[in-house]
Amino acid sequence: MDVTSELYIDVQPKKIAIALTEDKRLAEYQEEEQSVSFAVGNVYLAKVRKLMPGLNACFVSVGYEHDAFLHYLDLGLQFSSYAKYLKQVQSDRKNLYSFEKASVLPELPKDGSVQTYLQQGQEVLVQIIKEPISTKGPRLSCDLSFPGRFLVFTPFGDKVSVSTKIKSSAERARLKQIVESIKPKNCGIIVRTVAEGKRAGELDAEMKILVARWEGILRKVQQAKELPALVHEETSRTVAILRDLFNPNFENIYINNADVFKEVHDYVSLIAPERLGVVKLYKGSLPIFDNFDVTRQIKSSFGRIVSYKHGAYLIIEHTEALHVVDVNSGNRTRNAENQEANALEVNLGAAEELARQLRLRDMGGIIVVDFIDMKRAEARQQLYEHMCELMKRDRARHNILPLSKFCLMQITRQRVRPVMDVAVEEACPTCQGTGQIKSSFLFHKVLEGKIKFLYYRLGMKRFTLHVHPYVAAYLNEGLFSLRRKWQLRYGLGVKVIPSQKLAFLQYEFYDKDGQEIDVKEEIEIR
Repeated sequence: MDVTSELYIDVQPKKIAIALTEDKRLAEYQEEEQSVSFAVGNVYLAKVRKLMPGLNACFVSVGYEHDAFLHYLDLGLQFSSYAKYLKQVQSDRKNLYSFEKASVLPELPKDGSVQTYLQQGQEVLVQIIKEPISTKGPRLSCDLSFPGRFLVFTPFGDKVSVSTKIKSSAERARLKQIVESIKPKNCGIIVRTVAEGKRAGELDAEMKILVARWEGILRKVQQAKELPALVHEETSRTVAILRDLFNPNFENIYINNADVFKEVHDYVSLIAPERLGVVKLYKGSLPIFDNFDVTRQIKSSFGRIVSYKHGAYLIIEHTEALHVVDVNSGNRTRNAENQEANALEVNLGAAEELARQLRLRDMGGIIVVDFIDMKRAEARQQLYEHMCELMKRDRARHNILPLSKFCLMQITRQRVRPVMDVAVEEACPTCQGTGQIKSSFLFHKVLEGKIKFLYYRLGMKRFTLHVHPYVAAYLNEGLFSLRRKWQLRYGLGVKVIPSQKLAFLQYEFYDKDGQEIDVKEEIEIR
């Protein structure tokens, strides 16, 4: 059964948040500061700072607070070819030495040592494969790869590989033959699952784009003067998600920012012009996540305790080394005569919620799950198979071990960036933890004092007040509401918007350009 997917992109002055829903249920959520670039996939020309023979690795400076880590096994089999070609490119700043004419040297042995092939101060072309996490710097690779919609381009490879998810042997052979005929010399290609059924012209067009991207990187390497130099920046996170997820089941992509809308619109027009109608600019007065019921799902899906079917719940704890999940049946009705069936039912429901939580929080590393004990080996096997089936939709590489006799399941999942942990507990916005607040009955007087300050002192005629939905309902109550009185007093530029992300007595003011106005510490005008 096909899953209907929708994407919602909330662009704020300080951060951007992206929510993916499947059948209206939140499946993936990512947010990042606007000032933070999407690091995974970026390519740098950088210098080796320190060799670590004991670790068979080295540290490379790419401009982060902590040096990046490059292991010998991440140099890639074709590192010798890369290193020689890099010197050839840097030796001539005017003419680019043809990539197709580059000589391919023998592959690196898997049991070699880093000091044989690298030395301190040597310049290397590296790609970030894992973002900085906690006190660790980024993880690097010299085995570069550039993903497109249908193909993944790998310089100095020589193989054409086809995704194992394409089951038809005839289709696999057709795709391999097409790619073999159009790919340039000295490069490898991985054919992605979404390439199934695509025409040669579509694959050729993307091949040219990927080759042009690689040549652009080489020209930047040629002209680089100061190191580390960023020679390739990965596309925005929004486009990266679309590149990996976009499929015919996408019903809508809603964006509340004109610039990001144009970026996504241009990308979809390139990869799937017939689906351009799903990209929509959201212009509603309510916050985009509130309007599409995303805020409520975020509030209920994150946090230490996550409830699911019939009163059962998960307790999720994050540590430095691993994530621990405890399954509890809660206050659900128990069948005393068939405890085993009851435990299996709770565990199967927990597996569904856990598979969603792993994607939603992007939990990586080691995950240990303590399911409710089941004595029958067949029941444990059924739960294991169910979990494996649920995890097929997860894009991250993962491995699931069968349950132990204590009903513990161990999962390893690819960790690319820090776990997404959204604080759902709301700190009191008015007392700041002192426990003393002004009377909530007079809260509207506080708000009017702020409006007076903006209107008279700052001369602002148009602004928007965001408040909790209950407070908004109070301000809008009646034919001659408080909101209406304010508009008669201070002009129609004063608007009140309910926002689910705010606590009960919390408020935010925004100017006509959507920038937040900080009036928290201002003294009200009497």
